[in-house]
Formats: sequence, structure tokens, C-alpha cells
Amino acid sequence: MHANELDLTFAALADPTRRAILARLASGEATVNELAEPFDMTQPSISRHLKVLEHAGLISRSRAAQTRPCRLEAGRMKEIAQWVDAYRNLWEDSFDRLDAFLLSTQTPAHASVQAPPLTPAKKGKKDVR
Repeated sequence: MHANELDLTFAALADPTRRAILARLASGEATVNELAEPFDMTQPSISRHLKVLEHAGLISRSRAAQTRPCRLEAGRMKEIAQWVDAYRNLWEDSFDRLDAFLLSTQTPAHASVQAPPLTPAKKGKKDVR
């Protein structure tokens, strides 16, 4: 994924409305009107969001009679996931090294705390409590 594509994609994903649109499209195609329903904004505003998503390669639009159904482009989402996975592996390696370091600096619990020696009970004396 080229830097420009990555910038466009993350800029598009930065907006909660656009993320909500993508979440809706994950369940299937939708028209602009269907996508606009849950939002308190005009159709031109939704259309601007869709243009940003389309420009970033996250959705595509086609023509079907008088409507322009939108669909999620899974390929771009897969590219993003692969990019993030490369960094996830680095984070996991760092956490593994941190765990190993923390374990190496700890003393075993049984070495620092010793139980007092047990004394046998004396014959003929009753335990009074």
C-alpha cells in the first residue's frame, strides 16, 4: 500500500460517520437514501462522505436504474488489516520481551517468605482458647 493511499484511507476512517457507513455496508449494498436514514444530515452531506470513502477505495458505487447502490470494497480493508498486522507483530514482540524482563527481575515468592517452624504440642497441656 503506497503512502498516499494509506493517508487517504486513514483520513476517511477518521470520521465516525464514515465508519458507521462502512459498518452498515458490511452487511450488504445500500442506496444513498438508506445510508442517510440513521443520520441527522442532508443527502448532500452524506454524498460528500461517500465521495471521500470512494476516493479512498473503501467503497464503490454503481448505477441501477435511478439509484446508485454503494458497496464495501473488501480489498482495501484487507490491505489496511495487513498493514496494521505488521505493527501488531512488533507490539507483541515488545510485550513478550517486557514480560521476560519483568519475570527475570522478580524473586520467587517462596524464597522471600519463610514459614515459622512448627512446634509440637506438649503432653498434658490442653489448648485453651
